[in-house]
Amino acid sequence: MSRVSASVRRAARALEQRLLTLVAALTAVVLLVLFYYPVATVFADAVLADGRLTVEPIAAVLTSEFYLVDIIWFTAKQAFYSTLASLALGLPAAWLFARFEFRGRETLRSLTILPFVMPSIMVAIGFVATFGRNGTLNRALSLVGLPPVELLFTLEAIVVAHAFYNAPLVARVVTAAWESVDARTVETARSLGASPRRAFRDVVLPQLLPSIGVGATLTFIFTFASFPIVLALGGFQLATIEVFVYSRVRDLAYAEAASLAVVETAVSITLTAVYLRYEAGQRSAGGAANPLPRRSVVPSDWTPKSALRTAGIAGYALVVGLVFVVPIASMILASVTGGDGGFTLANYAFLAERQATGASFQVKPLPAILNSLAFAAGTLVVAVPMGVTMAVLTTRRYRGRGLIDVLSMAPFAVSGIVVGLGLLRGLVFGVDVLGTRIRVTGALAIVAAHAVGAYPFVTRNVAPLFARLDGRLVESARSLGATRTRALVDIELPLVWTGVVAGAAFAVAISIGEFDSTIILAEGAGSYTMPVAVERFLGRRLGPATAMGCLLLLVTSASFLVVDRFGGRWGEL
Repeated sequence: MSRVSASVRRAARALEQRLLTLVAALTAVVLLVLFYYPVATVFADAVLADGRLTVEPIAAVLTSEFYLVDIIWFTAKQAFYSTLASLALGLPAAWLFARFEFRGRETLRSLTILPFVMPSIMVAIGFVATFGRNGTLNRALSLVGLPPVELLFTLEAIVVAHAFYNAPLVARVVTAAWESVDARTVETARSLGASPRRAFRDVVLPQLLPSIGVGATLTFIFTFASFPIVLALGGFQLATIEVFVYSRVRDLAYAEAASLAVVETAVSITLTAVYLRYEAGQRSAGGAANPLPRRSVVPSDWTPKSALRTAGIAGYALVVGLVFVVPIASMILASVTGGDGGFTLANYAFLAERQATGASFQVKPLPAILNSLAFAAGTLVVAVPMGVTMAVLTTRRYRGRGLIDVLSMAPFAVSGIVVGLGLLRGLVFGVDVLGTRIRVTGALAIVAAHAVGAYPFVTRNVAPLFARLDGRLVESARSLGATRTRALVDIELPLVWTGVVAGAAFAVAISIGEFDSTIILAEGAGSYTMPVAVERFLGRRLGPATAMGCLLLLVTSASFLVVDRFGGRWGEL
């Protein structure tokens, strides 16, 4: 018996020694099956015809005036304008957070995390409720005797909605960099005779430019691959690559869809590689030992300069209120008002009636809510272990780590539409393995798409914490006989647990709000999620869509509270 026990202990210790390697290998297999193979399937549609290599589909896209001008150029143009608008709104916010102290500062700063937990289809609903023909804006104009304006299905509406989504990202990234500026370098410049403006230009601005560049890069990536906002506010008449890929998939024109997806993915991956190069350099950079002092928004000594600055801050606050508060308030207001502007719960009653009497092919709210929660739970189970494993792999020193980092973050650069199309063409339609047809359909396919999109956010939350741990802690545990896996479980994971919790909250929020891949993979009304239900209602009646959007807001707010509680001052992506 003792020999058996000893053998079991030896086997357990051998497994423990190799467990991290096995988990890493399993993660690689999951990524290969759920991401790289499906995406490769999409790319194969663009370069294969009847089993032969061909460049005709891609060449047809790149030489077509319609695709180049109306689709690709418009996509790049709206992303460029959206980036400029996001910078214009986000940089003043970074200046306020980094250089001023005021009541509610930390709360407002926490709200800069909203772009990552707020579903984009909900933002789109808010802007429809604001800029629609009977929206908040036109109602306000009518009260002062001004004519209505038509902003829906315009480039301006898309750009403003993208700025709503991405300006907080710019503010968060640049604020973190601004607070890392050492005040002593500014003081040295001033002591050498530099004016405040010259000191800012020569000392502070060069330290901010990389973060401004990365904020602009991330914004361009997100807006270049934007789908729900463009679909809701621009429609097919203002189609981006993402929207047109979806249109081609609906028409079963897979070669055209794949060719456009190749172009979009090439741009996104290139820009993501640029971001990762910057982020890798920032991991080892700590905050300033002596950050710049903050001053009060309300000056103690009123001068023309301070009065002008305060007036500018007040004007900016008004713009922020119009861009960020009005759309969400409009969605909530539209959900409880009727055509005459009076209070009503008819929209919520409609949802209840649809749930009770709706046909099987119609969208019902309760199954959509339950599906969203079930898919989020499945995403959590898959994405968190994958994200933590990748965080470990990308913070260890070994040859080829940079390549692993890029490969692990590839899902971040590939749009949900492309992932959904790949899963549809690959695993949903089925693949032959050793004479057996293997298919992954329904909930499993949707969870796979959600997990692939969510796990990079887990990695980005946990990796910085791993990188800052004192390596001597692990060395001490190893010297006492602990295996590498035991040191990870007993020493490192407890120290980075807040990042794991924040990453898990991100994974849940991203799954609940995910729209792009879900709308391709959902098999009928029975597998619709809350964002898809919102979009389906929006195509018919705004009121029920806003009511469903408010329910979605309640669910995602819980994720935001968890991220805000455990995410700390999460300034890196």
